[in-house]
Amino acid sequence: MPGLMLLDTPSLYFRAFFGVPESVKAPDGTPVNAVRGLIDMIARLVADRRPDRLVCCFDADWRPAFRVEAIPSYKAHRVVEATASVDVEETPDTLGPQLPVIDAVLAAFGIARAELAGYEADDVIGTLAHNDPGPVDIVTGDRDLFQLVDDDREVRVLYTARGIRNLEILGEKEVSAKYGIPGRAYADYATLRGDPSDGLPGVPGVGEKTAAALVTRFGSLAGITEALDTGVTDGFPAGSRKKLEAARAYLGPAEMVCRVVTDLPVEVADGLPRVPADPETLVALADQWNLASPINRLLNVLV
Repeated sequence: MPGLMLLDTPSLYFRAFFGVPESVKAPDGTPVNAVRGLIDMIARLVADRRPDRLVCCFDADWRPAFRVEAIPSYKAHRVVEATASVDVEETPDTLGPQLPVIDAVLAAFGIARAELAGYEADDVIGTLAHNDPGPVDIVTGDRDLFQLVDDDREVRVLYTARGIRNLEILGEKEVSAKYGIPGRAYADYATLRGDPSDGLPGVPGVGEKTAAALVTRFGSLAGITEALDTGVTDGFPAGSRKKLEAARAYLGPAEMVCRVVTDLPVEVADGLPRVPADPETLVALADQWNLASPINRLLNVLV
């Protein structure tokens, strides 16, 4: 389905790092498994999906201040060093040095990238998807982006949990079938259930089934809050009303943390290059980092 393809690039290069052996190295012995894996992923996606446009989206801030202020535990378990200006994320020692190489290869190809200071790749993806008439394919291993699916505009998530060759394609119908919730209500559901991988505790005593039942019955967190405010008692699974009342102070900030931002000032030239922007640099990078094979594979599918 031609259209816009948005890549959750950190999700993909982490997957590449752990999926490709570290024995894949440059001539100087530096591992380049994440670089090689990411290039091959992009080549496979372009070959199989044939998007008209493609953007690699990045985290300018993997733990934005506005989310930490709302929920201090947000991604706190991943912090290895905190300074007055930045929190350093726990990253494998051999992955960090590969990130500048990824940047250089994408630039030499002329593949569009997008990021914005103070925000995560999720927010950049949310904004670009929201502003595009569709169709839009979002490639990610992050379930948080399920909230962006929109069958009317053909916004889908290509979920990488089973690999690039076995993508799970999710629209509203698929999200509904998977979680038993309205198709666009994943953020509401995740707020209630919580997400340990992001340090979000959820409402104590409210698990997946109760969260799904609440969101299905009331439609959204706003609907649940309105029911609490107006004294509605019908439709709350046993004991859940008291649990929600006790968690009132959590619900508002947590929803803001879970909700992807969709109105950022992000503009990007998102065409898919048919020839590299800087062929000489691309050849040099291929030689320096032992990337000739994946670079050629990507070149062959771009033409």
